[in-house]
Amino acid sequence: MRPEYALPSDFATWEAKAKTMTAAALLYAVRDCQDAATAMKGWNPDKEGFYLDQASTYGMELTRRRAA
Repeated sequence: MRPEYALPSDFATWEAKAKTMTAAALLYAVRDCQDAATAMKGWNPDKEGFYLDQASTYGMELTRRRAA
């Protein structure tokens, strides 16, 4: 069974996908992941962390683009 926390392969997948997304899609994904993490808070800490990791990965791509 797959663990609920983020694996190195998840980060690689998210980073590759982030490079193909528009800035608007990245912003939407970050907010959606943050909302999902909030829904998991106090109930499933592994999934909460998973969604926060995903939000962070998409957010870092958005930050890189804004700095360029």
